[in-house]
Amino acid sequence: MKSLLLLFACLLSFPAFGQNSAKNPDTASVETIIAAFGACIVDKDKDRFVKLFLHENTAWQSVTGDANLRIVREKKPEALKVRVDPKSGHLSFIDSIVADKEREEEKFRDIKIETDGDIASVFFDYSFHADGKETNRGKEAWHLVRTDDGWKIVSVIWSVNWAPQV
Repeated sequence: MKSLLLLFACLLSFPAFGQNSAKNPDTASVETIIAAFGACIVDKDKDRFVKLFLHENTAWQSVTGDANLRIVREKKPEALKVRVDPKSGHLSFIDSIVADKEREEEKFRDIKIETDGDIASVFFDYSFHADGKETNRGKEAWHLVRTDDGWKIVSVIWSVNWAPQV
């Protein structure tokens, strides 16, 4: 029994098997951006939301999931999987959140962050909720850069999948 405990303790000392007790400060900083993004939606805080982004021309692009696209194309055959709308961006997104009276929230799960301290890539599962009900879900990815003023988002892409309305 003692030898099993010793073996277990040794395995935990290797990073591949044990938890890394010292969290990467850059990863922690990026996590605060993710948390702030979510809080800005709930709080309808446009000023704070805008400060999360590097500039007003941030890449902001969705793609419709195949199952939903099939449903849409039954009524609108010309519908595009990826629709580019120059008027759609993070500013119009937060404006719509602020204008809406419903409580809205984006939930993040299975977050993966890769960073070298200057750039970061974030990938996660998301679900968007309006008035307590999930409206859509999918995968989302961000790119960030670390500026003199901290981490800033430079691109956001996501897949959109919603339950068919019956």
